Amino acid sequence: MIHEERFDELVNYYTDDAILVIKPGTIVRGRNKIKSAFVKIAEYFDNSIKPIEGKMLYLIAGDTVLVLAQTFLEASEQAKEKSEFSMERRATYVFRNIEGKWFCAIDNSYGTDLVE
Repeated sequence: MIHEERFDELVNYYTDDAILVIKPGTIVRGRNKIKSAFVKIAEYFDNSIKPIEGKMLYLIAGDTVLVLAQTFLEASEQAKEKSEFSMERRATYVFRNIEGKWFCAIDNSYGTDLVE
């Protein structure tokens, strides 16, 4: 959805108080700030970025799930060259079930790399 610039639709998959890790040391909180961040991320990658999920592991406890995911970022060659971050990641996401629907509460595409 990010490469299609469907930002309004994209943020509807997040909780109102969700956190998005933009890069190590930089996070935003809430749908409006997440939307603004995705607009900037799309621009940074010349609107060519497309996340692809590889292997995933779901750890569910009641209304919460921790998702460990192999994530690949596809982008134009020019956009890849200017990025200082890996295009292959071990992401961690936390989802919450609210009224029967799963919403992302924490979106961390850097996973445990944040603690390095």
